[in-house]
Amino acid sequence: MLDASVRRRASAAQEVVESHRDEDTGELFGIAELCREFGISLRTIRFYEDKGLLKPRRISGARVYNRRDRARLALILRSKAIGAPLAEIKHFLDLYGAHGEGRARQAKFVLERTNAAIEQLEQKRAHIDATLAELRVINTTVRKQLEAR
Repeated sequence: MLDASVRRRASAAQEVVESHRDEDTGELFGIAELCREFGISLRTIRFYEDKGLLKPRRISGARVYNRRDRARLALILRSKAIGAPLAEIKHFLDLYGAHGEGRARQAKFVLERTNAAIEQLEQKRAHIDATLAELRVINTTVRKQLEAR
């Protein structure tokens, strides 16, 4: 019953979006449309809204997303995929500013973040390589001992 209610609201929201969409540009998106496009749940988008990462407009109570919201969602999902915490993602998105005036600050932030992540991963890889080498020595030693018996 709850699922049917959610579907009805999503359908109603999509109708509102369609009625307000600029036919030439198709600049508005409904929540169900974004969920399908990105393969995520309604709950996920609402969670990002609750955390202040997305701020859709409301038209007749329905959430309506524009191109900027869609781009922010894509950045959020991409950032989550590489392990960035939500607080860091929010900081990155907030650097952009209302009209993109913070793009240079965003680029510097990304550079610092990726440099740190690369260094951290390289350290982990070095540790993994050392552990693998040690395990191979142990494996070879044990194998030789078993063959000698």
